[in-house]
Amino acid sequence: MKDLSPHALAIRPSPTLALNAQLKARAEAGERVLNLCVGEPDFPMPALAARMAIQAIEDGESRYTDVAGTLALRERIRRKLREENDLDYRTDQIIASTGAKQALYNAFFVLCGEGDEVVVPAPYWVTYPEQVRAVGATPVIATAGRDSEYKLTPALLERHVTPRTKAVVLNNPGNPTGTTYTRGELEAIAEVVLRHDLYVVEDLIYEHFHYGEGKVESIAALGTPLRDRTIVINGVSKSCGMTGWRVGYSAAPARISALMKRLQSQSTSNVTAVAQRAAIGAMDDVPWTALAAYRERSESAYQQLTAIEGVDCPPPTGAFYLFPDISRFLGDGGPATSDEFCTQLLEHTGVGIVPGTAFGSPGNVRISYAAAPGVVAEGLELLQKFVVSL
Repeated sequence: MKDLSPHALAIRPSPTLALNAQLKARAEAGERVLNLCVGEPDFPMPALAARMAIQAIEDGESRYTDVAGTLALRERIRRKLREENDLDYRTDQIIASTGAKQALYNAFFVLCGEGDEVVVPAPYWVTYPEQVRAVGATPVIATAGRDSEYKLTPALLERHVTPRTKAVVLNNPGNPTGTTYTRGELEAIAEVVLRHDLYVVEDLIYEHFHYGEGKVESIAALGTPLRDRTIVINGVSKSCGMTGWRVGYSAAPARISALMKRLQSQSTSNVTAVAQRAAIGAMDDVPWTALAAYRERSESAYQQLTAIEGVDCPPPTGAFYLFPDISRFLGDGGPATSDEFCTQLLEHTGVGIVPGTAFGSPGNVRISYAAAPGVVAEGLELLQKFVVSL
């Protein structure tokens, strides 16, 4: 038979989704599992979102909408961007998509051609390099160290730019690192971006999980030259506890958003009409109290984790992850890799965490504190006992 697409064959399966499926299977088989891999919050969707979804069904909203989303949804997104991010876009520059993941794919597809390169800072969310490969471009991994709290620096970006570099990815706050770029850090990166005429794909999906001063900044808000080369990605999945509803969005320069809309018109078309109405309700009823509680969760989890001798971890300032360096516990008769570390931890304690190899950082592991606080506390206690036993 003839060969299949090399672009498709180049894509690797998501290790985080595979691990979650494994943990779910264990739980369904009757095993006690403490899942600290989860990438979604544990609070319910906003009540107004549910009511508006039900109303949409009762109103018979079962038809196609505009490919980019209803005008009502895009106007609500526009207001959110203006009020919360100091970004001013027209509604024709905004596209609602089937989750932020589709918005990212649309962005890479429109920006990149064969032979182009995209700088992907590591540690990275597993999807970034795979989507870059899927569109025929090459992800260039720029590995950040503990000294910068695993964040991209101007010098690191500069070292990885070549004549083929088309764009750089920024995830703020970061998954898996839990760290956040300051305005000053973004300004320094922006200088390199402008000097090399790069695009920026900026993922702000965790922006409402922020534990520092002020707000999470967007590089696009640093001025018109940056806004004109940045695609801002966001959605309601994380901040509103609606991961299963699959509503994300992008805001981009007009010539880019027009092509992204054209692509989406030939792939998925519009987001489900009912989900669009629910997203409007969610944005009008953001669960700020539940989000604020994650600050205390982050502090408790961080204190418990760093009390384990030999564990080094940057303080979490965003998202809901801890990303400790566990390299001290590897080798010398113990687990040789972070993959083996996580496998043995699961086998001996029932605690599931994600090896750093999934994120391009083999000496680390990712721990989510989005599960119930009691589950997180027990999981970290068992992690400590496991480490002591090595």
